[in-house]
Amino acid sequence: MTHSISSLIERQMLKAQAEGQLDNISGAGKPLPRKYVTETGMASVSSTIKAGMGVPRRQGPLKEQLAEARKSLQDTTDPEKKKALVAEIAKLELAYNIEREAYLNFMK
Repeated sequence: MTHSISSLIERQMLKAQAEGQLDNISGAGKPLPRKYVTETGMASVSSTIKAGMGVPRRQGPLKEQLAEARKSLQDTTDPEKKKALVAEIAKLELAYNIEREAYLNFMK
């Protein structure tokens, strides 16, 4: 990181600390879980904060929608509905794969 970015981050952290925004954070003072440790450390901090706040990964809802659509496809006997469900599943799979790839690229 360049010096200016490091300074900006440091100032923002000090400001948040002064305003009390960093009080009562779960896991404060503890080392990061090993699964979040990366070469840069930035993704690990982001992942830890999001996980601590209960923020789901964006792929979660898409994965659930895919499971529901696949179940509906199994339960449907009408050929027209099956055709529509197959198209919907294809769209959901595409969206899921795009989100997953974006997440994996972010974690690099």
